[in-house]
Amino acid sequence: MLLSIVNTINSYLSDYILVILLIAVGLWFTIKTRFVQVRCFGEGMGKVFGNLSLHGDRHKSGMSSFQALATAIAAQVGTGNIVGASGAILTGGPGAIFWMWIIAFFGMATIYAEATLAQQTRRKDSKGNILGGPVYYITTAFRGGFGKFLAGFFAVAIILALGFFGCMVQSNSIGSTFQTAFGIPSWIVGIALVAICAVIFLGGVQRLAAVTEKLVPVMAALFILGGLVVLIARFQYLDDTFAMIFRYAFQPDAIIGGSLGYALKTAISQGAKRGLFSNEAGMGSTPHAHALANVAKPHDQGVVAMIGVFIDTFVVLTLNALVVISTLYTADGPLAGGYTETVAATLNNTNLAQAAFGSIFGEAMGAAFVAVCLFFFAFSTILGWNLFGKVNVTYLFGEKAVVPYTVAALVFIFLGTLTSSDLVWSLSDMFNQLMVIPNAIALFALTGMVVHAVREGRPLKK
Repeated sequence: MLLSIVNTINSYLSDYILVILLIAVGLWFTIKTRFVQVRCFGEGMGKVFGNLSLHGDRHKSGMSSFQALATAIAAQVGTGNIVGASGAILTGGPGAIFWMWIIAFFGMATIYAEATLAQQTRRKDSKGNILGGPVYYITTAFRGGFGKFLAGFFAVAIILALGFFGCMVQSNSIGSTFQTAFGIPSWIVGIALVAICAVIFLGGVQRLAAVTEKLVPVMAALFILGGLVVLIARFQYLDDTFAMIFRYAFQPDAIIGGSLGYALKTAISQGAKRGLFSNEAGMGSTPHAHALANVAKPHDQGVVAMIGVFIDTFVVLTLNALVVISTLYTADGPLAGGYTETVAATLNNTNLAQAAFGSIFGEAMGAAFVAVCLFFFAFSTILGWNLFGKVNVTYLFGEKAVVPYTVAALVFIFLGTLTSSDLVWSLSDMFNQLMVIPNAIALFALTGMVVHAVREGRPLKK
């Protein structure tokens, strides 16, 4: 009964309210900033890769700009980049990737707005620690009881969505894939995962920054290397792969069946939903990391944040999509002729990536490679999400609640490796989506502050 209710709420939120709301936010800030994601893209790349270091300086409070970006990417690049992209392709056809790109393009303007507002409204506690995130710019946008209500609603939603249920979902992915690929019992994986996470969580922001700045480049390089090996092996099919992405973006009925109207709606909605919840632009999660960056002005971290969305969608997610399409959808692939009951019974969004990599690496090696990548992706997401939950626990209950929250989070992580519950997954999705609403409302209300950040960093030409 409860699962049915939650799924109904999720359906309305994801198919209508949030897709429309987040696309509107992206379009709005693209226009108001005069395409900041285009004008300042080179500046953002320069700030990220011009100062790239795996051994950043230790800061008394906060992080370096790259450490903040690494923490944000750690949260963004999760199982959704593998499972989510595969699901979008399987349901909406290869053309769904085109719509993911469109959504990500506008999402880069949204994440710029979130990061600059997080910088402009951050504050320090009595110990000198930096605190920042949507709860602080929500209460800046709306003074009084309404602002406190929206901020409290957001804080509760993100603690449940990411700090507890979300981390449980991620640890479940780690446990199940390791048991399948290597035969290691999931409860043993759970104990090891909890031990590692406890050391990092209790070490505070500085230890988290030291881990993410090293982990993120390594995990990205590993996945990119594996993906490139597959694409080189399937080089002759790359033209067809890109052709399918563009062709089936507007004619998806040719591969997923149904009428053109229904198929097009499915392709667009799948691309939009999976894209939005992969790069997290507009969801209010990654601003917590960007608020911690020690930069000269908010604009500096805004352009860096845009590169996070670019890496998440246009590099990692796209690479996985190209691997799946080039191996499974081209001339000799099992999905080349569209869908049949036999194929649908053996391929789904959870094993599509394994099948794709396995077609080149071999079944066992493909499963092992995806399992290792999923471990890196899911583990890094747990680290980022725990931090985001901790910021909001502190906002609601003060510093005294951090240790109990950390203990509870570790329990959820361990439980996630033992069991998989459809209700837990659905509740995670529901709270994940509900937190978007107060965040988006505040973003619209603080448009003037975002435009000021653009003008301060990159004067607009009249």
